[in-house]
Amino acid sequence: MAQQHVFEGTLHWSGGSHQDEHGKLKLARAFAVRFKDKPAIEGSSPAVFNGDDSRHNPETLMVASLMSCHHLTYLAVCERANIALLEYNDSATGTLAIKDGKMRMVEIVLWPQVRIANAAQLDQARELHAKAHANCFMSNSVNFEVKVQPTVTA
Repeated sequence: MAQQHVFEGTLHWSGGSHQDEHGKLKLARAFAVRFKDKPAIEGSSPAVFNGDDSRHNPETLMVASLMSCHHLTYLAVCERANIALLEYNDSATGTLAIKDGKMRMVEIVLWPQVRIANAAQLDQARELHAKAHANCFMSNSVNFEVKVQPTVTA
């Protein structure tokens, strides 16, 4: 496998502004991110930051990135261990807070729920979450704690 991979995308902001009730300028927050041959991601900031909660925002995309990376890495390590999965679901919580004087993501907790085909492999399937976490590209790229709290059943 190559040691470097490049992912190129574009972001387009269509503009827009208005004056709030105090006469202050407010710029629209809606944007679209595009990667070649993929559907656009319609984004904004969260409503708490003057955005549109019906669109994805950097915070939800960060949580989605970590959930999907752990999931895909877990699938890869299960394949290598010959563990057949029947079902995989995850829920996650990302916490944005002030740390070191800056607003930043301080923690993401993943709660993957996995059902496997062979009950004799339950312990191994649970342990593979740690291996997946250690090898997840996105977890290895962030400067905050990512916790994984898996449940594995047969």
